[in-house]
Parts: sequence; structure tokens; C-alpha cells
Amino acid sequence: MKAQFTRRHALAALAVSTGSFLTACKKPEEAGKGGDGGKAASGDVIKVGEFASLTGKEATFGQSSHKGTLLAIEELNAAGGVLGKKLELITEDTQSKQGESASVVRKLVSRDKCIAILGEVASGRSLEAAPICQNAKVPMISPSSTNPKVTEVGDFVFRVCFIDPFQGTVMALFAKNTLRAKNVAVLTDAAAPYSVGLATFFKEKFVADGGKIAVEQKFSSGDKDFKAQLTAIKASNPEAIFAPCYYTEAGLIAQQARQLGINLPIFGGDGWEAPELVTIGGKAMDGTFYSTHYSPEDKAEMVQTFVKKFKARWNGEVPDAMAALGYDSALVLADAIKRAGGTDGQKLRDALAATKDFVGVTGKTTLDAKRNATKPAVIIEVKDGKFVYKETVNP
Repeated sequence: MKAQFTRRHALAALAVSTGSFLTACKKPEEAGKGGDGGKAASGDVIKVGEFASLTGKEATFGQSSHKGTLLAIEELNAAGGVLGKKLELITEDTQSKQGESASVVRKLVSRDKCIAILGEVASGRSLEAAPICQNAKVPMISPSSTNPKVTEVGDFVFRVCFIDPFQGTVMALFAKNTLRAKNVAVLTDAAAPYSVGLATFFKEKFVADGGKIAVEQKFSSGDKDFKAQLTAIKASNPEAIFAPCYYTEAGLIAQQARQLGINLPIFGGDGWEAPELVTIGGKAMDGTFYSTHYSPEDKAEMVQTFVKKFKARWNGEVPDAMAALGYDSALVLADAIKRAGGTDGQKLRDALAATKDFVGVTGKTTLDAKRNATKPAVIIEVKDGKFVYKETVNP
């Protein structure tokens, strides 16, 4: 499906089969026409680019974020668009591959003339694309890349999620106060900036609060055998294991840990958030925890309205945090376009930078001087194959 899954236009009525998200694909020539009768070339629409891992090993992230983003675009257009114009979402697939983000974002900026770029979920891929947007003076909003370095690229780069220093602090406090652990092992993906950053901030806070890092073991993205690292961890006698990685590796780590008789709490960050976590890890995931950005169990009216609309649009699927952040990223952009009075790059950048107390599904978004969002974090427990709300931690 690679050739067919490179572009998607929000003005088109997407057909979603009951069995697979991928059946909503269009051929490039069909997607290029959109559902606007070819008006895109006449300036009757505002082109917004999106890059996401729609295929590959982290496709769950990209598909979920895309569904939330697309839902927001469709709702905005149904309400009359922004400044009297409809929004056209042009989506490119990064295929979960290193180097692909730079290539597709160049297309969105140079070929498609998008006024802003939404994406990516993974910090490493956002770091690839950010310099391109910065150099072109095209605002980029990451829905959920938490590595601090992403927005450090330049003043045209933003995010609507909390960052790893906060997430690392949250998980250090969780280990100390909720798990009552004083001695924790860390298992880090040395090839992922997200994992390295989150591990660093966790260790700093945990040690500063009197905790001890029993041992730190490392692996590389895509590894499938973690028994050597886990054997070394078991020998260090920790009380818990912190594994700040993505869901594919997290599921395998938990499964292999249990096989080795390691029945300690295992916990991680928002990179765990995916149904595949349980599919891969099975019962081994019971008693594990991760931090994330929102919970569909939140009783707030806006959250429950979003859950209802998302389920109606996507065949009963319950939206996860990636979907909620994708949704919020599109709404934050639309709000900034309105306040900027247009799509001029500099004015739009300034309006985004001035975002304050924007009420979204994942809470109020206020962007600080470094264009990072201050948001609460949610702790989720995996119990009997389900994701259960545990607690909320405010900044």
C-alpha cells in the first residue's frame, strides 16, 4: 500500500471499511483531486500538511494521530472552515523510516505550498523535519513529540504536548510515591532520541529524590531479543524496571521479562500507548504502567464529546492520546490562523507563539517562550488486557 498511502485530503469523503484503516487509501491521482472539485489550485482552500507514520513498525501512532487530525479538519470545514476558506489536509507517510520525514516534508513545503505542517509523533522524525520547516519559515506543530530538542531547532517549531523533562519527573515521582520503589533498573533504546531523553530526565529526578539506579541496559530500535539485558537487570535485584521505549519493544520486553521470572512492575512513557502493546505483550503486560496525555475515561464534557464523535467517525474505535493530540494540534492551528487574520508565515508563527489557555481535549494549551506546552500527565495501568486510568499528575 505504500504508493497508495502517500497522500490524503481532508476534503475528500474517506471510505473506511469495517476491517482496516488502510482501506481508506486513495490512489495518488484520486487524492490529488480531493473532494473540492479541483478548487485547491484557485486559492479557495488553505493547504495544511501532515506527515505521519501510516505504515511500518510505528504505524499505530501515525494512524491514530492522523484520525484525530482528520476529524478536527472535517469538523472545522463542516462549520464553514477558517476565515471563509475550507482546509485541505495533505498527508504524507513517513513509513516509520529514518530519513523519510525530511523527504516528505520537503514535498509538503515546496511542492504543495502548505502554510503549516502538523507532525510527527516520534521525536526522531520531528527532528528530521523541523530544520526544513524552520528554513522555509513554515510553522510546524508536533502533536506528541516530547523530546525538548524538537522545538530547540527554531522559532517556527511548536508542540501541543508536554515534554520529557516533565514526563521523566512524573515517572520518577510515580516510582517513588506509588510503586514505593527505591532501586530501579532502566532499559533504554539507545537509537531513539525519545527514549534516551526520557531515561535521562527520569534518572536525574529519581536519584535527586534519593532513589538508586540499579543498572542501565541498552538496546536498539527493532531489536526483538532482550533476554541478555533482562538477565543483567535481574541480577541487579531492582524493585521495578523503567523502559522508556515504543510499544513494539515494550510488549516484547514485558513478555520476555516474565519468561525469565521477573515479576516486578515495569513502567514507561507515552511511547507505550497503542492497542498493540497488549497484543504483543499479552498477559505479561498486567501490572505495568505508562504516562500519557489524556484518558478517554476522563468525565469532562469536552473529552466525552470527542470520544463519542471519534467513535462515530472511526467505526467504534476508542481514541487514544495520539488521536487526542492530533485533534488538538489541528484546532490550535485553526485558532492561530483566525487570530493572525490569514496564513502569512511570520504572522501565523507569532499567533501560534501567543497561544494561551486554549481549551482542548488534552487540557488547556499555553505555549511558553520555548514553544512548549504545559499540560497535565495521566498514568495508565494495564490490567486484564485493558488500559485503566490510574492517576493524574499536574505540572
